[in-house]
Amino acid sequence: MNGLPFTHDTYYFYKKNIKHLIVIEGPTASGKTSLSVELAKHFNTSIISADSRQFYRELEIGTAKPSKEEQSGIQHHFIDSHSVTDEISSARFEKEGLKILEKQFNSTNIIILVGGSGMFIDALCNGLDNIPVDTNIKQQIQAEYDEYGTHSLLNELKEKDPVYFETIDTNNPARIIRAIEAIRITGKPYSELRKSQPKTRPFQVHKYVINHERTLLYNRINLRVDLMIQAGLIDEVKAVQQHRDLSSLNTVGYKELFDYLDGNYTLEEAVDKIKQNTRRYAKRQLTWFRRHQDAVWVDFDQNSKMMDVIINHFNTTLQK
Repeated sequence: MNGLPFTHDTYYFYKKNIKHLIVIEGPTASGKTSLSVELAKHFNTSIISADSRQFYRELEIGTAKPSKEEQSGIQHHFIDSHSVTDEISSARFEKEGLKILEKQFNSTNIIILVGGSGMFIDALCNGLDNIPVDTNIKQQIQAEYDEYGTHSLLNELKEKDPVYFETIDTNNPARIIRAIEAIRITGKPYSELRKSQPKTRPFQVHKYVINHERTLLYNRINLRVDLMIQAGLIDEVKAVQQHRDLSSLNTVGYKELFDYLDGNYTLEEAVDKIKQNTRRYAKRQLTWFRRHQDAVWVDFDQNSKMMDVIINHFNTTLQK
């Protein structure tokens, strides 16, 4: 029974063939990978990654992608699945992810979704909102970005939608442009437009967020960055430098080292920038996850203890 205690209640749910997606959320460096692998072993199932940069084969060290050893023989989807030249949007992730779920649910009732990209998690669990588009307005905003960068667009977003501004990745111009486009078309905050009714899914979603004390999390982030540099991140960045204009490369850890290679920063300054921007990104991730009112927050601890909390809560949910 996929690792679950065999009880009348769990048998009843499995007999009805109800499918379950267990979501492990958390900011960068929170310990999601190892926890999700242990859960996948317990439930004898596979993992779908919802990390918007681990999709790309060329990005290894800077995305903290789990190694083959760390994956422990567990099947991982959306790891090394695409090239940086084949960008994955949240809409495409939803479409391809649902196909994977449909196939995997033929042989199991439980699948693990793990990641820190809230928009991708929401896309798969709830579906995307039907927000209008306008090619002319988008081209106008793109022209503003090409000439002036994101500064004025971010100021506009902060003024017109402070709620979404608090969660957006300020290093992701595509999302900034999309939000401004929707705001200019409708005259409404982007965060309000994204509150439509979730789509019906043929599975139940169970969300768990790894909760860290902030100082501990920031120390883990700083250490991870140092280890990435030691592992050869600079050489990895050099190898993808020809693709630096792609949005898939406009991400923390790469853009700062591009600036270092251009002579704009010393190595020490670049590393400090990576740490600072990663901490800021983690803060935005946590702001996003707090919007998930159905999520259970699990205090960071040894994997075995966090698993006990998650499995006990999941079993209790099944028996209701």
